[in-house]
Amino acid sequence: MARKKVVYQEFGNTVPDETPEIVDLPPQQQSPRIQASRSGRKGKTVTVITGLQHSPETLQKLLKQLKNKCGSGGTLKDNTLEIQGDQRQPILAFLLDQGYKAKISGG
Repeated sequence: MARKKVVYQEFGNTVPDETPEIVDLPPQQQSPRIQASRSGRKGKTVTVITGLQHSPETLQKLLKQLKNKCGSGGTLKDNTLEIQGDQRQPILAFLLDQGYKAKISGG
């Protein structure tokens, strides 16, 4: 069903944009990708984990576990996890133990 787009409305009810509900998929149904990257970080290497479909709260919990496992800092940006340093192997082992179908991508 197509939504009607309001081009101009002077007064009255404004229709709020609907945000899609984020579904927490179980780890067995997810295939995250782990990649080391330096682009845009002034030469510093970070490990980027993409492809996770969790709510922001669950991603924060997972990020905290990964930071403790690797002994380094990290952040959550646009549903991607970033861990400081080249931590691909420890993150891969941790995610496989949690039941994810994780893979290392890139060079």
